[in-house]
Amino acid sequence: MSSVGPDGAREHRRLSGEIRESLRALGVQLSLLNQQVGARLELKAVDVDCLDLINRHGPIGPSALARLAGLHPATLTGILDRLERGGWIARERDPNDRRATRLRPLRERNAEIIGLYSGMTSAVEEICADYDESQLRLLADFLSRTAAAGGEATDELAAR
Repeated sequence: MSSVGPDGAREHRRLSGEIRESLRALGVQLSLLNQQVGARLELKAVDVDCLDLINRHGPIGPSALARLAGLHPATLTGILDRLERGGWIARERDPNDRRATRLRPLRERNAEIIGLYSGMTSAVEEICADYDESQLRLLADFLSRTAAAGGEATDELAAR
């Protein structure tokens, strides 16, 4: 941070606090949205989170998914059973290690999920329309770094 006077430092602290509060509020709202989406799909919110991770990182092994989701492997079994029964994923043999299993997303039902998130997607697009490219790059960088910091804090807490 560059050297600023007491008023500038005070304003910086105030704005930083406002950002933290907004991130907390966003986290709660996204959690509530995920719960609503899960209820519509007859899935738990944690199931929706795991499905998102499988869609973004799959095919993926169950152990790697458990690490990404911060879940105990035994907890993951029930989640994967629900996702497989619902037609969201397939468990397949790993072609590199026939003893291992990989989780592959079945994308046929993704339109259902996209539809349920369409209100939020549209709202974010409208918000982004108010910013120019350099501001969007700044926001994208901030959110990416914040998400990474959240992952590091989660890993650190889990290791304790």
